[in-house]
Parts: sequence; C-alpha cells; structure tokens
Amino acid sequence: MAPTHDVLNQPPPLAGYDVYAADAALVEGVERHGAAWAQERLSLLGRLAGGAEAQEWGRLANENPPRLHTVDRYGNRIDEVEFHPSWHQLMEVAIGHGLHASSWVDEQPSPQVARAAGFSVWSQVEGGHGCPVSMTHAAVPALRVDPALAAEWLPRLTSYSYDFGLRPPAEKAGCLAGMGMTEKQGGSDVRTNTTVAVPAADGTYRLTGHKWFTSAPMCDMFLVLAQAPGGLTCFVVPRVLPDGTRNPFRIQRLKDKLGNRSNASSEPEFDETAGWRLGDEGRGVRTIIEMVMMTRLDCVIGSTSLMRACVAQATHHARHRQAFGGYLVDKPVMRHVLADLAVESEAATLLMLRLAAATDAAGIDPHEAAFRRLGLAVGKYWVCKRGPAVAAEALECLGGNGYVEDFPMARLYREAPLNSIWEGSGNVNALDVLRALAREPQALEAFFDEAGAAAGADARLDAALAEVKTELADTAEIEVRARRIVERMALVLQGSLLVRHSPPAVADAFCASRLGGDWGHAFGTMPAGVDSRAIVERATPKVA
Repeated sequence: MAPTHDVLNQPPPLAGYDVYAADAALVEGVERHGAAWAQERLSLLGRLAGGAEAQEWGRLANENPPRLHTVDRYGNRIDEVEFHPSWHQLMEVAIGHGLHASSWVDEQPSPQVARAAGFSVWSQVEGGHGCPVSMTHAAVPALRVDPALAAEWLPRLTSYSYDFGLRPPAEKAGCLAGMGMTEKQGGSDVRTNTTVAVPAADGTYRLTGHKWFTSAPMCDMFLVLAQAPGGLTCFVVPRVLPDGTRNPFRIQRLKDKLGNRSNASSEPEFDETAGWRLGDEGRGVRTIIEMVMMTRLDCVIGSTSLMRACVAQATHHARHRQAFGGYLVDKPVMRHVLADLAVESEAATLLMLRLAAATDAAGIDPHEAAFRRLGLAVGKYWVCKRGPAVAAEALECLGGNGYVEDFPMARLYREAPLNSIWEGSGNVNALDVLRALAREPQALEAFFDEAGAAAGADARLDAALAEVKTELADTAEIEVRARRIVERMALVLQGSLLVRHSPPAVADAFCASRLGGDWGHAFGTMPAGVDSRAIVERATPKVA
C-alpha cells in the first residue's frame, strides 16, 4: 500500500451491538404491550443481528442468489433450487428462534407482539429470507379451517427445526409453507385465475395451470388458489407426496428481481398436480383471508424493520464522520434530516406493534378485531409507502458510500419498494379500506376510538382527526380520493400513538410536520423549533 493511502475519517462498521436494545421505541413498545417476558430472547436475537458474522451472511446471501436446477445430470426432472450456505445460516436462526411459529405456540401474553419484535430485529440482517418465514407463519390460521389437514401439517410447520430439502413431509424434522396465488393475467385480482382443479376419485383434486409469482419454491407445501367446479378454491399442494414421489411442480424460471435477491421467486407450472381442498369450493378467498391479514402485518413489520436499519446506518455514519470542521451529526441541517427520518421510523414502529397487539386480542375481543381489520389495511398502505422514501434519504446521508454495493444501504434501497407490492399494492389496500368502511361500520368506530384516545393532548392532532371525519363523510369521488384519505387516516393514527407513548420531542415533531402542515416535500424540512438533538440521540445505536 502506498504511504499516501492513509484511511482517515471513515466510520467504523455498525457491528458488535444489540439491534433490539438499541431501538428504544421497540423496547418500550414490547413492554407496553405486555411482552416484557421476551426481552432476554429478543436481546439474544439482537446481538446476533448486530454481529459481524450475521451481517456477512446477509451480504453473501445477496451476492450469491439462488440457482434453479430443472433437471439432474441424467436429465431427470427435479425442479430444485440451490441456495448459498449463508441463506441456510439465516434460516436456521430465524426458525430456531420461532419467527415462523412462536406466536402460535407461546403460552405467554402477547405472543404476536413478541414475534413481531423478533421478526423486525432479525429482518434487519437480510430481508429476503423472511419470505418463507412469513408465509409459514401465515399458513397456520388458514390451515385451521380443516381439522384433518391442521392435525397433519401444523406440528410440522410449528417445529423449531430447519430441515431443508425435498423429502416426504412425515420424515422431516420441520416443514415450511409457501403460497401460489397470483397469475400473470390478474395479479392481485385472483378471481381471474385460470388454474383448474378437477376432483379425483381419491378425494383429492388435480391442478393444472401456471402461477406467476410463487416465492420460496423449496418449501414443503403451498396454499394454492385454483378454479374448482364450485369456483375459486384453496388447496394444500405438497412438493413431495406421502408415498415419496414428487408432485408435479415444474419451475419455469426464477424471477430476476430488483431486490430481495437472496429469495427465489418462481413461476411453477402444475400438470395434474395433486392438491387437498382447504375449505369449501368457491370460498378460496374467504379461506385465506386470515392468512392475508398475517402476511400484511408482516409487510408492515418488514418495512418498519427496513426503516429502522436505514436510520441506524445513517445516524451511526453521521456520529463518526467529520466534514467542514465538525461531526456531521452536529451540523444543524444534517441533524434535522436525521431527526425527520427517526420520527418516521418511530411512528412506523409504534403502529406496527399496535397492530400486532390487536392481532393478539382479535380472537377474544370484537372491538380489537374490528380495529385490526381497518388498521392493517391503513398501516400496510402507508408504512410500506414510506420505506422507499426513508431508504433514499438515509442512503444520501452516507454520501457516495451509500451508493456503493460494499455498504448495506444499496441493498436496503433495492429492497425498500417490495412490501408495498406484496400482499396487495397501494391501490389494492386503499380500496380495501373503502370496502371496510362500506361494509363494516364497526371497524371505523374502532379506528376512531383508537385515534381519538389522545383527544385534547395536542391541538394539531385533534384538528387532523376532525379533518379525517369530514373527509369520510363526503362520499363524492371517494375512490379518486382514496389514497389521500388513507394517508390521513394513517397519520392521525400514528400521531395518536406517538402523543400517548413517545417522548414529547418525537411527538411534537411528528404533529408539527405531518399533522400541522409545517413540513416541506423532503426529509429535513420540519420546523426549526423541534428538538432534533434529542430525537437523533434516541435513535442512534450505541456501539461499544
């Protein structure tokens, strides 16, 4: 190395810290929602996530994407996907810590909250491997529709053993679930599916058709929508049949995606593929509705996790990088940007945990179930929309380093748009909110109860909530106004949560900018009076 090449003024890697403990909003929310019992295991997961080894797994899994092998060397059709060893390391931690199943098997209070916190922490290492974890988690409530199928599959799907490979499910220590819903001609409009399911003499069905976006094709079983004689129906489709033979699942290709590159997303073709009916014929959408609620929650968790990772990287960089005679974090304009990003991240975290708490309570409390119905659609729309904006601004905080693939921000930036597409795009979720408003008035009542719980604490919040009520009372061109309405609903809900539960500096900054209108069109344009120093200090990870 030439003597002129001294490495100066480069921040150290953000490693060797507890990702969970460093997130004050997350820690406080876990305690507030009754899951403090999980703190020790969340900190263990946080230390793993903040370690250099796990971060290297995430990098390698993305730099070595999965490879499709349609045939073996002799020409036999095998349709297998090969993953880098780092992918399996990530999966072993995720499954070993129950991120796919703990909310269904933990007997402690608030298991969904505890699991949401863990999923958020570990997803900061690498987002792609969270897909099969999330789908397995979401398949559990759908399978409960059929006691026989539930008895067969739930013990396998809730096992904490990661057992990769296509073998008879009964011989495996643990299984994973995937989903085959969308097709090229319809996307989210699954009622236009053309895959056909014909009843067979043995009580199963034979499926024929082509799916357009089926992720994690090496899962052991899939929930698949197909047109049975009675209409769109849900089926359980295993990769390997009970007798050990391969169920026809011909993978045409793996998608070459913008981000989420460690995760294999495929186009499988079914050709007389055996499927077991789950629920009644013609009730496919109704059968999977609880599964969709769970995957939407995971989209909110995933985007919240990504935003927190972005804020951690940006604040860490600014704390250690000097420019123009001082540290970046001490420059008022940079500190204002960081504070704005931190406020966005904390607002997402509080909403994510509140939705997880509602999911915990939905089975026994109709009011919480009604709130979840609307809150999840609102949260999925808004939190997932904010992810790309946060990633772009946080990347800029790192300057040129942020734009280089050697640093994690480039990967986070490419990952950011995904959750707004998965499980229904922004328009689909905005229209779902309108559908809930029209069909389920109790959901709107529950929403206003939650958003109004901070009434009188902040005049800007009170005014914004009154504005939302006025907007909803006006039904003229409501579909054209759907995004605007849902955005305002999300903001008043987040504002209510922040006013009740966050430090005054964070709540005031949010209400002044997002609700009071004292905000520009980019991050860093909040009013000058906010306590940006306190906000940034709260959001910055502390590394020994």
